[in-house]
Amino acid sequence: MKRTLIVVDMQNDFIDGALGTKEAQAIVPNVKKKIEEYKTRGDEIIFTRDTHYGDYLETNEGKHLPVKHCIKHTHGWEISDELDTMGCIHENKLNFGTTLWKTKYKFEEVELVGLCTDICVVSNALILKAQFPEINITVDASCCAGVTPESHKAALTTMKMCQINVIGE
Repeated sequence: MKRTLIVVDMQNDFIDGALGTKEAQAIVPNVKKKIEEYKTRGDEIIFTRDTHYGDYLETNEGKHLPVKHCIKHTHGWEISDELDTMGCIHENKLNFGTTLWKTKYKFEEVELVGLCTDICVVSNALILKAQFPEINITVDASCCAGVTPESHKAALTTMKMCQINVIGE
């Protein structure tokens, strides 16, 4: 069975940049190890990148979260140097979740890790569940961090209620 790891927005701005947290910094070694496991098996790995432009503050998201972050081609937009992205697929997304999954990929089993549990991880997990209702979708909580520990836990609960497997709690 083809296994795919989706590494959601492990970008500098979410780790130790404009929107970074100590919880995000703490999961980097876990995410690194998870990527190594998938690479060792020869599985597919997709990195998503939250992608904004210079007009970010004028967008709907920018009006609700007025902190410039993940501006394309800046250091904050780049995936952490601590993570090995060689040979992996990169997908830019312009908002929390992306609907490109169904049009570009034939998933059989998916695991998600990354940032932020309560925004982009949960959004992508729920989109995947809606687009691929018969596949196993797993989120490794030990490789995710939310905006706050409380919202991280709430997102995990939401995903469990929607029949997404949550491991690593």
